[in-house]
Amino acid sequence: MSRIPDLPGNPIPKNSDQDRWLRKHVGTLCGLNHDRFPGSQPVSFSTTDLDRLEREDYWVCEKSDGVRVLLVVLTNLETIEQMVFIVDRHNVYREISGLFFPHHERPERPLRSTIIDAELVVDVDPRTKRETLRLLCFDCLVADNQNVMSKTLDKRYWRLKEVFFKPYTRMLRDHPHMIGSQPFDIQVKEVGFSYSIDKVFLDINNLQHRNDGLIYTSVSTPYVPGTDRNLSVVFFFDGTLLMLLLASNRLKWKPPSENSIDFRLVLRFPPLSGSPTQPDLHAKPVFALHVWCGGEGANAKYEHWDTMHVSDDEWESMKASEEQVDDRIVEVCWDPVTEHWRLMRFRDDKPQGNHRSVVENVIQSIAGGVEKEGLLARSATIKNAWKARHGQPVQQPPPPPPLPFPPTHYSNGPQSHPPPSFPPHSRPLLRDDLTPLPLRYGPLAPSPWSKVSGPTVIAGVFR
Repeated sequence: MSRIPDLPGNPIPKNSDQDRWLRKHVGTLCGLNHDRFPGSQPVSFSTTDLDRLEREDYWVCEKSDGVRVLLVVLTNLETIEQMVFIVDRHNVYREISGLFFPHHERPERPLRSTIIDAELVVDVDPRTKRETLRLLCFDCLVADNQNVMSKTLDKRYWRLKEVFFKPYTRMLRDHPHMIGSQPFDIQVKEVGFSYSIDKVFLDINNLQHRNDGLIYTSVSTPYVPGTDRNLSVVFFFDGTLLMLLLASNRLKWKPPSENSIDFRLVLRFPPLSGSPTQPDLHAKPVFALHVWCGGEGANAKYEHWDTMHVSDDEWESMKASEEQVDDRIVEVCWDPVTEHWRLMRFRDDKPQGNHRSVVENVIQSIAGGVEKEGLLARSATIKNAWKARHGQPVQQPPPPPPLPFPPTHYSNGPQSHPPPSFPPHSRPLLRDDLTPLPLRYGPLAPSPWSKVSGPTVIAGVFR
């Protein structure tokens, strides 16, 4: 199984003159009035998005389980000097050596300033077990000094392949001695129409890195930095309340059973017996999950959301690892059998947990999500709707599968039987089911024991 990669390159010191200049310059290239990470963030897929895929054109690709980065190529047009950086979601810039990107029209000259959206993964050859650090590119913000964020996805993707990638691969083909000096392999992700998910699922079986679901991206909308949440515009017309819903341009699909959320983990130790004002640092704590409510750095605001279940054996393993547990971002999933949040992994690559609005969206996606079979079953209808929009011949959908029980069960005659009921875990989710889920645990009282004075290591675990 592949692992989450360590980021290559030399980090630019945070808040140094160079760091401030880079963040401001990249923000200017992207047409933004801030210097935060400009990457787009998807929203979670739910049952209502099936209708959206039927109404609108989306492209789909597999969602790699790696580290999200931007590749930033900056070229000084006076000195013809080219610098290359990768930027993670902490907005930390790392300078990369050994890379050069030629111009698509004049390959003897450097490609001008370009920003590429990508995922850095570790591919593992199943036969040799050899690891390859690979940058998988899937979108383009700036191409050859031109901001293309306002353009549609097909035009951005064309620039990604023709302006950025093809000249680079041609250079390596013509100068194979350069291949060994490349810090990582670069590829462009293959995309397909939203109805071609059967092929995407087949291709996932051949991946050499972990998969984390699917990404649907609207073809007709621009690139939107940050989380492109559904925007509701409310207005009045002749005394009538109207609402316009603007759809998200990027949708993240996972099976509901595999949907996950990133929280900040805070350990809450019980009081010492006989000394209620002191924490018992040798006891097993409460694993509180705090949700991010906004703000950055020291101004980040968190509120208690729920608790994470950790077995006694898992707690002993945490202590034996001698890693810090408290005050880290954790990725958790919902266990429907035990009805608990369970730890999947620590996410040190993320500066914050998911925002409260994202958490609520993901929970609704868990409650009213779409399994793989649901996507496949709807693909024929989505394909016909796509072809109808583009004036292409529409195929007749296959006949529905036979009912698992005789139709007479639905009759109203004296011999009729009620239709079978579905078990809670398998019955189809209805729209009325998509109500906010209540918290399983009540809020905890404020506690000073998440951060305590004293030794750094208690019972073999960093506080």
